[in-house]
Amino acid sequence: MERETIVAVQKNGDGDLTAFQTDSGRVLDYNQAIQAIHNGEIAGVNTFKGKDGGTYIRGDADGDPTNNLDQLPMF
Repeated sequence: MERETIVAVQKNGDGDLTAFQTDSGRVLDYNQAIQAIHNGEIAGVNTFKGKDGGTYIRGDADGDPTNNLDQLPMF
């Protein structure tokens, strides 16, 4: 199975990521994206537990700030 990558994001008024678009055109809300990442469907990102106990999404560390999720285009 070829894994998708995230190519665009949506943010709320506070600048928090709320939805993701993959290179196949699929649009995922935050919880759907977490599940897809856990299922191994999306490459280049991972999840982590925050200090508040919530699960969050971040790009894999590769030293290239231009492909950080916050830097992706909006859709």
